Amino acid sequence: MAHSPLYVKALPLQELDDVEVIKTEIRIGNILIVRITPLARKSVDETKLAITELTDHVKSIGGDIARLGEERIVITPPGVKIWRRETAGPETAIPAVPLQKETLPGSN
Repeated sequence: MAHSPLYVKALPLQELDDVEVIKTEIRIGNILIVRITPLARKSVDETKLAITELTDHVKSIGGDIARLGEERIVITPPGVKIWRRETAGPETAIPAVPLQKETLPGSN
């Protein structure tokens, strides 16, 4: 049985009608990186509505959705989870290493 390829796609959210296109892409099994800035520049309320609708849809089918910076969200189909850094407890800090002063030959 041949499987159709799955893609990682970058799509803009320019208007509310784009929500249906995004839902279809997720149903097909593609992973989406959605740029929300185009709609957000037009209407914050419509952007919130679109995100709520996408979140409800993705959760209902067993997919995952997360913010990816200020301008994008990532949406995955069922079976693909988004790794999130645990927020409980202190983060493991990378120990600071003192810098050693380098001297160039002839610069003493």
